[in-house]
Amino acid sequence: MKYFIFPKSHCKLISVVLCAALAAVIPTPQQEQVYAASGTYGKNDVMVLAKMIHGEARGESYVGKVAVGAVILNRVKDKKFPDSVYSVCFQPGAFDAVADGQYYLEPNQSSINAAKAAINGWDPTYGALYYWNPATATSKWIWSRKIITQIGKHVFGV
Repeated sequence: MKYFIFPKSHCKLISVVLCAALAAVIPTPQQEQVYAASGTYGKNDVMVLAKMIHGEARGESYVGKVAVGAVILNRVKDKKFPDSVYSVCFQPGAFDAVADGQYYLEPNQSSINAAKAAINGWDPTYGALYYWNPATATSKWIWSRKIITQIGKHVFGV
């Protein structure tokens, strides 16, 4: 093993260079990525998805929460919808939780876990692009969608 001895005057320069080199290879929290079966999503995507799940499916079972997340991710992958989690969630008129402010509530751990499960590829909806609560849905158009399954109070369709 070789050792290099530098004059004291070079120590500050060497520490700056080493710090810069480490910063280039160690991810910061903003750079963290979630590598999933269905693609790569950032930490912000997990949080946006968790907030939407919490706002839309807070009273549902864990599977129901994952299902809501899966629908959002199915839309991200579908050419008829925007291509990011944020853009799908904030598409005008798409989700009541954005319109009524429930999206802005702090998500609980169950919603965060459900978001991660959906990102990791669990889709209990079998590819659904829509969901709605039959007891409260007021849109006639939504009833033109083919229903694939029901989980809790929501039905899921294409």
